[in-house]
Amino acid sequence: MPVTEPTIGDYVCHGVTWATGDPRLLLSPLPDGPLVHAKIMSRRLGYAAGTGRWCTGRYQFADTVRVEAVACPDRALADQGDQCRRCARQDEFRFAHQVHQDGHAPEALRRYMEQPHWLYLATFADGTTKVGTAAEPRKRSRLDEQGALFATYLSTSPDGRAVRHLEDALTRDLRMPQTVRATTKLTALAKLTDLSVAGAIHDQHVARAADAHAATNTSATLETWAPPAEGDRLRVAGPVRVLYPHDLREGEHGFTVVSCVGTQVLAALDGDDEVDYVLDLGALKGRRITLGPFSSPAAAVQNSLF
Repeated sequence: MPVTEPTIGDYVCHGVTWATGDPRLLLSPLPDGPLVHAKIMSRRLGYAAGTGRWCTGRYQFADTVRVEAVACPDRALADQGDQCRRCARQDEFRFAHQVHQDGHAPEALRRYMEQPHWLYLATFADGTTKVGTAAEPRKRSRLDEQGALFATYLSTSPDGRAVRHLEDALTRDLRMPQTVRATTKLTALAKLTDLSVAGAIHDQHVARAADAHAATNTSATLETWAPPAEGDRLRVAGPVRVLYPHDLREGEHGFTVVSCVGTQVLAALDGDDEVDYVLDLGALKGRRITLGPFSSPAAAVQNSLF
């Protein structure tokens, strides 16, 4: 995957990716050009947000085991979800989450699903825990992008259909969700004071999931995920931190990213050394932004925080 640095200019933001091994903004330049991976760690990010919601392209298979993002050729407005009709129609990965239910799959997706997949549990700062899956090439990056504090790989399956049946079984039998809202993750990180509670909850859920596997004669792997170092500062209770008080989807913003967990970051504002701000760069997905020397509006923090 080629990695190029962005320059000052206009882009459609595709959100945060960990595909390169570290968190980066994935951007499609306007009016055209290949996708750009913008480093964010220890970098100052300045931008002005435009209006509307724009297509974030589609996924295509680079070979039998990997998928890659492709920018919308028309840089069109999003018609449904994150895509325009053309990109939604051509997206080769769109049936991946239903393929184990109805059996319909294009040939490229069928080959992709035939590779080993992993089942995992991920627990977030407030103790909320979800079950998820990852293909072998995405074993690491899939969990890195989730924004979890703790995670464990429960088992491996020979193919994607089998692992999704296991995922559905845990959702059904243990009432384990398969998604967690970004706002839940963000708010919990802003309030984080002690990791031990979330850690204990995670261990309990892993034990329950292992018992559920044993009941169906499924072998449990129980491999612990090691969180990336980019999130170390955000995963511990440090100096005063508050939610960023401005809407990232409008106006001008400028801050330095000092830590990142999934799509959530800990940011420092220019000239403000007393408070760190927690924000979700995932909110920029589908937005047009102009990179440049922009700054955030002044942030008033309540004296009670000190």
